[in-house]
Amino acid sequence: MSCRAAALGASKRGRSGIHSVRPFDGRRVLLGVTGGIASYKSAWLARLLTQAGAQVDVVLTRSAREFIGSSTFEALTGRPVYSVLIGDGHALDHLKLARAAEVMVIAPATADFLARAAHGHADELLSACLLATDAPVMIAPAMNDRMWANPQVQANAASLRKQGRVVLDPGIGPLASPDEGAGQGRMQEPETILAHLGRLLEPRGKLYGRRIVVTAGPTREPLDPVRYLSNHSTGKMGVALAAAAWRRGAEVAVIHGPMAVALPAIGLCAIPVETTSEMADAVRAELGLADVLVMAAAPADFRPAAVSGAKIKKRLGAPAPIELTENLDILSSTRDGRKPGMLAVGFALETDDLLVNAARKLEKKGLDLIVANSAREAGAGFGSDTNRVTILSRDGAPEALPLLPKTEVADLILDRIEALL
Repeated sequence: MSCRAAALGASKRGRSGIHSVRPFDGRRVLLGVTGGIASYKSAWLARLLTQAGAQVDVVLTRSAREFIGSSTFEALTGRPVYSVLIGDGHALDHLKLARAAEVMVIAPATADFLARAAHGHADELLSACLLATDAPVMIAPAMNDRMWANPQVQANAASLRKQGRVVLDPGIGPLASPDEGAGQGRMQEPETILAHLGRLLEPRGKLYGRRIVVTAGPTREPLDPVRYLSNHSTGKMGVALAAAAWRRGAEVAVIHGPMAVALPAIGLCAIPVETTSEMADAVRAELGLADVLVMAAAPADFRPAAVSGAKIKKRLGAPAPIELTENLDILSSTRDGRKPGMLAVGFALETDDLLVNAARKLEKKGLDLIVANSAREAGAGFGSDTNRVTILSRDGAPEALPLLPKTEVADLILDRIEALL
């Protein structure tokens, strides 16, 4: 299977306990909120942005204040909330806010606001800020599905995109009214909006526009109709790498086995597989277009030599023997499919002789980098949110990193990849 597609990154403990997240630390974000029931999600978005280290200025329209109060946002951001275009001491607020913003996001954006924004109205503070800013602008609409499908609303969204604004399509799911059922009109979740804002704020580096293939999670080798052989991989490291690469502007395909974590709802091309053989086929299909392959998955090394067509039953005495056979090695078996100049990155999880075994794999599999970590260390490896890795390259000495969140490990690995590009 092959496909073509169209996070968050490094973190550190910062001021006042804020867990700053790349690329938000110290950045100025202008958050506009219009009048809709989805404005309750905007409060959570303000909290996420603030926790990530951003300085968040909130502008509420008059109708937004009917749904959610200024005090909520002031408490979450620790900053004043703005809503007045003309008033004593506020005459230049729209210019000050617009100039200070490094990115502007309007969430939710009602059908009425889309219309006024598309036609350049400036009759209240938020629309005036929109006209005055030179910063990138993201708009997250929220409305009834029939309203979103209306040709005039679609024309307004298209006009805003033509003007260079990023307009996210609403999500599909249950709508606000209990009588509406499900449809397309929900504001995208705050975590999704945060990821898109990160992509807007991230400086363009060498990964921008590149095609990256990331493998993630375990594979499963069937034993009988109800059992399989696998391992404890959750896919967290691969997902962190994919999200961070996408945030840097890469086109990312994720070939993944059955993971314990969900892929973020961003622009990733997802290719699900079950077995090691299926993963190998999917990797080979993607290599012809890939600039970078990051093999973060943990494919099963062995599979049953024979798969029972019926459930293997318990027997008195000795259990039924299971004969195993080796699976093919994905990196080695697909090496001939790599296009010239492609970078290949592998992972080595070991219980013993970590650096010796990792260096051997680096050479044997023709890799540019290998990321080694121990299966014996608490807080690292499978299932953990953190990892302690050593990065080995062909030309340099092993680089041992401290125990870090996997999101930060992902960015440090991508930094090394960009250096090689």
